Amino acid sequence: MEQRAVRDIKVTEGMTVDQLVNAMSDSGGFTAKKLADAIDIVEKMVKDEKCLTFLSFPACIMATGTRGVIVELVKRKLVDVVITTCGTLDHDLARSWKDYYHGDFAMDDAELREEGVNRLGNVLVPDESYGLVLEERLIPMFEEILAGRNAISTREIIDQVGARLDNEDSLLYWAHKNGVPIFVPGITDGSFGSQLWMYWQTHRDLKMDLFEDEQELSSLVFRAEVSGALIIGGGISKHHVIWWNQFRGGLDYAVYMTTAAEYDGSLSGAQVREAISWGKVREDAWQVNVEGDATITLPIMVASIIERIK
Repeated sequence: MEQRAVRDIKVTEGMTVDQLVNAMSDSGGFTAKKLADAIDIVEKMVKDEKCLTFLSFPACIMATGTRGVIVELVKRKLVDVVITTCGTLDHDLARSWKDYYHGDFAMDDAELREEGVNRLGNVLVPDESYGLVLEERLIPMFEEILAGRNAISTREIIDQVGARLDNEDSLLYWAHKNGVPIFVPGITDGSFGSQLWMYWQTHRDLKMDLFEDEQELSSLVFRAEVSGALIIGGGISKHHVIWWNQFRGGLDYAVYMTTAAEYDGSLSGAQVREAISWGKVREDAWQVNVEGDATITLPIMVASIIERIK
């Protein structure tokens, strides 16, 4: 094993994010080193012209300013496919039309409920900024999109909603503009899906064609010469990415970013090495597991990569 000396991080005036990341790489220390390694892997992934690049993440970060970092990845076409949860659609659309607000983890939740305010960690989401505005805006869109149709895939209806937005802060806007498909396997687990269900009450012939989504994913995966994924958190989004990639022999690049531990057997906490045992990540893949809050680690990662590839 080649010996590499641990170097101190020297913070200097005017240093760039990428210079800080390079210093973290030389530091040899704990998660800082892992994050630096992850950035190197994602850089290789986005520069690999043969690579089909997946991005998966949970909805909660879309309620925060980290939404802007996710949007930047799609706006700059650094990812090819997004797999996420229904709440991502909810928060992206709601924040395109209304504001969320700063709060605190220790606020009185009973009092907030009386005021019609929902707490997501330390983010406050008033009823009028979420359920009410989504109901008001989505049903008319669905009426227009679904006129004369009795079946549609989740990918297509998400794209069609994105086509009707005029907000450059929106993930759905940029996904439509840049042709980046968004797949939501659990489409009914959120307000967007609930509004579809409400629409179905008066349009009982409507079918959500989940098999068409899977057919599209199948085509994407089996055509890919190389595949890679930046996977934030866990759940259905993470699993759908690694599930499909096992059918082509596993991911060639894999970066996990999570706050979960593996001792309870959760998917969110499962390390990359576990996916290797299932054939969902190749044994020789470029891979790393980064522990930490993605609202901290992801902005550093994306800022560094943008500096490298600009």
